[in-house]
Amino acid sequence: MAKRQRRKINDALKIRVVLEALKEEITLAELASKHKVHPNQIRTWKNQFLDRAGTIFSGNKDEMKELKQLREEKEALHQCLGEKTMQVEFLKKNLKKLNLL
Repeated sequence: MAKRQRRKINDALKIRVVLEALKEEITLAELASKHKVHPNQIRTWKNQFLDRAGTIFSGNKDEMKELKQLREEKEALHQCLGEKTMQVEFLKKNLKKLNLL
């Protein structure tokens, strides 16, 4: 007997389900049967959404600073890599001229 593959639910559906759950127009059981998910899963998504709701508009300033720093570091490393590549090519070219390579 083949193993049943897990269903992957996209974020858009999760958001739609959570918003319907927050409206409380229908019960979790009805909502679960409507979208074919377990009520506990809807409760988990709802709790995750509410836990993270405070950071949606404010954003995490520390993460933004770290991301900016990492991007700058990446650019510096790319520049250094480019310089090293040019130096290696220059040395290869000159070694060939001297018949040492």
